[in-house]
This record gives sequence, structure tokens and C-alpha cells, in this order.
Amino acid sequence: MKYNYEFDIKYQEVDDRKRLRLYNLENYLLEVAGRVADDLGFGIAHLHPMGLTWILTRLSVEMTELPRPNEHVRFETWIESNAHMLSTRDFRIYKQSASHQPSEEWQLIGQCKSVWAVLDMEKREIVNCFDDPIFDGAIDGEVIEMARIRMTTIPEPTGSMPHPVVYSDLDYNKHCNSCKYLEAMLNAYRPDYYDKKVRLDINYSKEVMLGDELTTYYLVTDDGVQYQQKNNAGETSCSAKITISE
Repeated sequence: MKYNYEFDIKYQEVDDRKRLRLYNLENYLLEVAGRVADDLGFGIAHLHPMGLTWILTRLSVEMTELPRPNEHVRFETWIESNAHMLSTRDFRIYKQSASHQPSEEWQLIGQCKSVWAVLDMEKREIVNCFDDPIFDGAIDGEVIEMARIRMTTIPEPTGSMPHPVVYSDLDYNKHCNSCKYLEAMLNAYRPDYYDKKVRLDINYSKEVMLGDELTTYYLVTDDGVQYQQKNNAGETSCSAKITISE
């Protein structure tokens, strides 16, 4: 089954080029995934009393364009599968002009594949709860085909920028919010992806907490930029790549 949620893009969500910031786009995707889970009965309200929560482990997004302020955007989403302790949720992203006329057709501007897991908040470990009857019947099964981008270490970065994890970075799971990793990456280096096709791939591997320092290393390439973020101990917490094409 497919689910649809619509939003108007706000001025505070766009950057100096009047395009939706990539981390605000990610925030919409997380918002929609959360709403679907709540509507189906296995969202945060269901999991938190059991000491469990959803976490994002991987996200891939392809956009032919990024929305502008006041554009009306629709996110179509569904659950592709729940297997091997991971839930895969896919998205299609459409836009409509600011006039919101019913006669205007929706224009497909992007697609996304996201992978989620359930975290035990006390043990800080991933658990398998998909045998719970509440998940029965939630699978749509349609697959969006997106090639998986392999993340590698950056031996000789173009540059780096430290970022201490502060109060405004935290979410209700008491760790750094998923979107804040990407925000720190773009603050360290933002490639010119305007008026071009852009793909974002981001992998979350280790959570960071209040007071940790997250250092972003970036490598500028011919087709975009690669990022690697490390925690205080030098462990990779998050890695990403932004790929740009005509």
C-alpha cells in the first residue's frame, strides 16, 4: 500500500540559491517515514514504551531538481520489505506549482530508498522485532532499483572541519539527529549541484552523543564530493557521497 503526504516548501528551508537544502529534504523523508509508521501502529509512540526506537542506517536520494520556496511537494512512500533486522522504505517525490490548481499535473522530481532498524535504547543495540503481528500486512513489495554506492575511506582529504555535538544536534533518541550529520558535511564543503541532477548516498555506522566531536573529512572528485565523519576515537560515524550529473 502507498501513502502520500504533501507539504509547502518554506523560505527558511531553502538556501542562498533558493533551493531546498539537502538536509531539509532528508528531514521531510524522515517525517514522512515516521508518519507512516505511526499510522500503521508501529511508530515511536508504540516502540518507546518498550525501550525501542527507529534509527536510519542508510539513505539514497536521486533528485532531478530541488524544490523552491512555496512549491507544493508530495512524498509517495511505501514499505518495500522488513527482513534481516532491517526495514526498507521507498519514496517518490513530486512537485506542483505554487498555484495548487487541481488541474495541474504532478511532476516527478526524485526518488529515494531508505533502510531502517529498531534500536534498543538501553543496550544501544539493533534488535529484530518484525515477528510482531503488528507488522503483518504492512509490506507493499514494490522495489525502486537504485545502484548501491560503495563508501570508501578518504586517505588524503581535500579538507576537514570539526563540529562539537551540541544541544541543537540532539533528537529524542538522545543522540545526534540524522540530518545534523549531513548539515555538518555541507557546512564543511558544499559542491555546486544547482540546476543539475544530484544524488546523495549516506551511511550511518556509529552514533555520536552530546559533547562528542564529529570531524568531517571531505574529498572533492570529478563528479562531486565524498565525506567521512569520525568521532573522538577516530572511528567512522557516518560516510556519504554527493554525485552530480547533467
